[in-house]
Amino acid sequence: MFRNKTYNRKKLLIVFLAMTAALLLLAGRLVYLMLFCSEYYGRKAEDLHEREREIKAARGEILDATGTALATNRTVCTISVIHSQIEEPEKIIAVLSKELGMDPEAVRKRVEKVSAIERVKSNVDKEAGDRIRAYGLAGVKVDEDYKRYYPYGSLASKVIGFTGGDNQGIVGLEVMYEEYLKGTSGKILTLTDARGVEIENAGERRQEPIDGCSLQISLDHNIQMYCEQAARVAMEAKSADGVSVIVMNPQNGEIMAMANVPEFDLNDPFTLTQAALGGQETEAGGEGGQELLNRMWRNPCISDTYEPGSIFKVVTTAAAFEEGVASLQDQFFCPGYKLVEDRRIHCHKRTGHGAETFTQGVMNSCNPVFIELGLRLGADNFYKYFEQFGLLRRTGIDLPGEARTIMHDKENIGPVELATISFGQSFQVTPIQVAATVSSLINGGNRVTPHFGVEVRDGQGNLVKTLQHDVEEGIVSGETSQVLRTVLEKVVSEGGGKNAYIEGFSIGGKTATSQTLPRSANKYISSFLGFAPATDPQALVLVIINDPQGVYYGGTIAAPVAKDIFSNILPYLGIEKEASPDTGREDGKR
Repeated sequence: MFRNKTYNRKKLLIVFLAMTAALLLLAGRLVYLMLFCSEYYGRKAEDLHEREREIKAARGEILDATGTALATNRTVCTISVIHSQIEEPEKIIAVLSKELGMDPEAVRKRVEKVSAIERVKSNVDKEAGDRIRAYGLAGVKVDEDYKRYYPYGSLASKVIGFTGGDNQGIVGLEVMYEEYLKGTSGKILTLTDARGVEIENAGERRQEPIDGCSLQISLDHNIQMYCEQAARVAMEAKSADGVSVIVMNPQNGEIMAMANVPEFDLNDPFTLTQAALGGQETEAGGEGGQELLNRMWRNPCISDTYEPGSIFKVVTTAAAFEEGVASLQDQFFCPGYKLVEDRRIHCHKRTGHGAETFTQGVMNSCNPVFIELGLRLGADNFYKYFEQFGLLRRTGIDLPGEARTIMHDKENIGPVELATISFGQSFQVTPIQVAATVSSLINGGNRVTPHFGVEVRDGQGNLVKTLQHDVEEGIVSGETSQVLRTVLEKVVSEGGGKNAYIEGFSIGGKTATSQTLPRSANKYISSFLGFAPATDPQALVLVIINDPQGVYYGGTIAAPVAKDIFSNILPYLGIEKEASPDTGREDGKR
């Protein structure tokens, strides 16, 4: 008996000690939570009674070279409902469906949905938002927001790009410079009770947004307007599929204009234009609609490749002079064709040019002359200059979607391929690659990066960053560059580019006419590349006309477009007429 009592006392003592230890642990834990973790759990409790609404930051503007806004913001509103605060649901449904132009049943689903906060509609005009706010409806929140707005509508649409419903860049410069333009959103924090109802007089905490930075670009809206107008006139006159124009400073790569007609409305980018539909009845949201939208938004100057044709003879000339296989004193004979292995490759003048100097060969755009230069160079050397001039890599332009050059592998370049490459066929490049490469050959030999971005500034106008773009020096010698400028000036003043001649200005240039694939389709691309002043190029213009009807020669239809553009932009850029010796012209006519 005594032994059992002792045993029971031990059991009780063990249980007591265990319970005491547990209570001490709990007390210690409680003290720890109250003294050392009170701030953390206080924040957690506050979060449970805090409602958060976003304040969107104003997106930075895109400003042209003159400081004119090409992309800016308009104040809009976001309309939301808080279920726990709604007192008159039927009235709210009636008011919102009326003011927002929405189906009452769609509004009802949002009003009756049990959630902390439910967005009814965003991007609502400020006037409509102010009217809804004036009703003073409990549970309805009207928050001001920003919507992207493009003052010039379709101007440079495929360059500037646009934003989506969340104000995030989708294409063009809007997406390329997203990190600078987007800004940082703020917050509105309000306190609620356990039921989720906002506590009156509790106030609200605001975390202010940080607006995005402004982007200044080299594009000039006046020059862009000149180019788009000239391109539209050419497209209508020749019933062409499209016309592209690039205006660039060949000294530093700054792009002053990039027109791609037809353009589209930046303020309504998801509505297909008639040109994009091409006679179809597909809607943007229907089957195939997204593909049509992507095609409408596509920038042919950077995303489409083509055979450059005779403009590429500028590159062949540069390579031949750099390699020392040609000189201005060389003599050639053109019977209208040249035999390469078993192939007879014709000149555009089937009857031939006869005896001619090298300069005359360039002025005549004579294929046999350039085939001879290509054969003198050989495949290895030609490929070497392709790489040296930067033709086998992307230009690095600050726009998304740039395509690469499509070129034969070196080991697959035989004599026939070499012959056709020499005058710009059997490979493909982008228009921006053509503009950048020729710029680099005529500016003294510095490979420039074509670009739009110049600098980034904050909301107060303070400089945040000057944008840097790569320059590769010495891709050709100064002597070769001088030869090119001299010879190409004669192409315009005396040769096949005479339709781009403007009295008082020295303009260099090269015409081109190339055929699209498949050849059996009999579709052509007419183009002209010119630069002025020829002695010290400050503006380069590339005009490309896709599938013109009727006469399709570049010197006949593309050169006059470049002349029209030069006539407008040279005085605008402050480039004055030159005093030149008498050339026998009267009243500026040949």
